Amino acid sequence: MLRNILSVGGLTLVSRVLGFLRDVLTAALLGAGPVADAFFVAFRLPNHFRALFAEGAFNSAFVPLFSAKLVQDGQTAAKRFAEEVMSLLLAVQLLFLAGILAIMPQFMTVFAPGFSDEPEKFRLAVLFTSITFPYLLFISLESLLAGVLNSMGRFGAAAAAPILLNLCLIAAMVLAAPLMPTVGHALSWGVFAAGLAQFLYLYWEASRAGMGLRLPLPRLTPDVKRFLTVLGPAALGSGLTQINLFVDTLIASLLPTGAVSYLYYADRLNQLPLGVIGIAVGTVLLPEMARRIKGGDEPGAVESQNRAVELSLVLTLPAAAAFLVAGLPIVSVLFQHGAFGPTDAAQSAATLQAYALGLPAFVVIRSLVNGFYARHDTATPVRVALAATAVNVALKLALMGPLAQVGLAVATSVAAWVNAGLLAWLLTRRGLFKADARLLRNLPRMAIAALAMGGTLWLVQTQLSPWLTAHGLFERLGGLVLLGLAGLLVYAVLAVALGLLRRSDLGRFRRRRKSV
Repeated sequence: MLRNILSVGGLTLVSRVLGFLRDVLTAALLGAGPVADAFFVAFRLPNHFRALFAEGAFNSAFVPLFSAKLVQDGQTAAKRFAEEVMSLLLAVQLLFLAGILAIMPQFMTVFAPGFSDEPEKFRLAVLFTSITFPYLLFISLESLLAGVLNSMGRFGAAAAAPILLNLCLIAAMVLAAPLMPTVGHALSWGVFAAGLAQFLYLYWEASRAGMGLRLPLPRLTPDVKRFLTVLGPAALGSGLTQINLFVDTLIASLLPTGAVSYLYYADRLNQLPLGVIGIAVGTVLLPEMARRIKGGDEPGAVESQNRAVELSLVLTLPAAAAFLVAGLPIVSVLFQHGAFGPTDAAQSAATLQAYALGLPAFVVIRSLVNGFYARHDTATPVRVALAATAVNVALKLALMGPLAQVGLAVATSVAAWVNAGLLAWLLTRRGLFKADARLLRNLPRMAIAALAMGGTLWLVQTQLSPWLTAHGLFERLGGLVLLGLAGLLVYAVLAVALGLLRRSDLGRFRRRRKSV
């Protein structure tokens, strides 16, 4: 499991590094003005809906059922099940896409009402979203193919697919932008092209794995009905989660120009550890637990979940410490170029620090929720998400006035801790999870290592201030690299000294890689 997690995390890291290059270009060319706000809303909206039709909700229902079908009935039966689900998914997606495109201006009025006061920004948001929304169709089909491949133990292709998104968007800015009215137009078409490219790539990989899916006519077979029964609560739970993000977009559109962009840039940095660690752990853990539970190995499933939570926190706490202590240098060095000025950097950094407060909870949720999904229980996370959503929305409304977009990020972080706490409590209460001695022993050690790293970053940051605030890009990048290396060195030394990372584990991992 560790080998697969690091494989997925490594490919995700490549994607996120390319994503940073993309965001550096975006910040320099778009800044945080009306065109940027319009594009970020257009990019965010299909990604909100992908959680309903793809990824979270879809995978939580599809992967355990497909894995069980694969173990019990063989590859042919599993392939037939995947084809039946894909044909239904495609039909629903086409109807949904046609409906949204037909009412796009009214749709935008609901989800970004603040744009209505600025006609040009509203017009661009409608146009850009009309271009980007078909991305939802492609990414939904891609999610099904990724679930198929992951259930078969082939994690690399699905983890590599997002690399194509970043390559397409970079190419759009470099090659297509000079031919279009604005960079926002080029980026919107880049999103459309990326969705198509990702789908074709995963379909090719699935075909190589013997899962070249065909499209029968949509039918409500017994297997599909079972899938829909499990999907319903999962989709509702993801829908509640997306309400949080919709409220972010809605309220941010009511705030002064730039708020949407500040949230976007801060979230992009916050998504690096969340994607590399949280998504990687969750992606590998779900089929792992589903197989163990189906085979009657409940203790093994609980042990896997303990190690997933432990690994998530060991790798996430240093990122949270870095964002809290060195948020401004990180944002300034990466994004403060061209149209993105010092005020934009300061606002985005404050938002990043607020997100960092909830980063450990965001990552741990990915491991905890799989304790329910692997047992085909998609209803309980819905109730938990409902409670977290209520907290989130109430706090956003209370904090949007005094703290602007920073208040929205604080509310999101608090809600994440509520979500993680309730999931852990319910799993423990039902006897489905118990923190073992190793996890309990290592929790305070993780906190000590993270605090020491934060103190190191604070001290080194003052010494490197001339570099971090220099006019030259290479001096600033050099200062940021030195700052990061100093923090990582302290954390790594303490992690080994305190037993968080054991040499024997690393040695076994290296030997396993050589034998693969």
